[in-house]
Amino acid sequence: MSEIRRVAVIGAGTMGHGIAQVAAMAGFPVTLVDTSREIVRGALDRIRQNLDEGVRRGKVTDAVREATLASLTAETSLPAAVRDAELVVEAVPERLELKRQVFREIEAHAPANAILASNTSGLSITEIQDGLAGASRVLGLHFFNPVHINALVEVVRGERTDPGVVEAGVAFARRVGKDPIVVKDSPGFASSRLGVLLGLEAMRMLEEGVADAQAIDKAMEVGYRHPMGPLRLTDLVGLDVRLDIARYLHSKLGDERFRPPAILERLVAEGHLGKKTGRGFYTWER
Repeated sequence: MSEIRRVAVIGAGTMGHGIAQVAAMAGFPVTLVDTSREIVRGALDRIRQNLDEGVRRGKVTDAVREATLASLTAETSLPAAVRDAELVVEAVPERLELKRQVFREIEAHAPANAILASNTSGLSITEIQDGLAGASRVLGLHFFNPVHINALVEVVRGERTDPGVVEAGVAFARRVGKDPIVVKDSPGFASSRLGVLLGLEAMRMLEEGVADAQAIDKAMEVGYRHPMGPLRLTDLVGLDVRLDIARYLHSKLGDERFRPPAILERLVAEGHLGKKTGRGFYTWER
């Protein structure tokens, strides 16, 4: 296993562009790849906006902003993106077969000693490892949204993950300014299992008319000092993402507490996915 010098991020969505940003801010050359030039350009624009806001708030210097943007490369070819990377982070949608397909392609084109990480928030790392010749170098690096602000990273150890790979994952998380915890591969890990359960219960309370969304969120923000209420957080993460995770946890754990509430199923079916579409449990400016 070689020192991590270059990073590739597969998937330029909400999580992918955030991971690319923090890695570039830490001094890594980063290649961000997605299926079209338009998607990647949009992701780079969002990174630029984040940095501009950081400069405006006095959190980011002009020099860091320029160095970060200079460290980022856009790509639409996965083989080209990963061929020189010592760390590849997958951040595609939360569907197991899609992730396994992406990992097979990564393994075929990345260096043989590269660390391969999934940003999954709850899918099994062990199942992602299945069928890969280099299963021992696969782990989870679960960043939290918004990546450039949230400090936590779950470093997830699959059944075949080499201990040295876990150590390297922890070191990388710290290098990009995060506070890592190591968890074993279990449905939902630590954070999603707790966070999704809270969010689903908040949705059921909303369905039952216990209180409106703002009041439910305020109860957790003011009463329990959560930085953001569970319904607003669901809008930020994406209702579709939360639905996929809830379905997965319900199927794996067999626990009715994880059955997706009807309101979540309905909103996703109607295309109301939260902030990214302008409407979820709240209405958002786009």
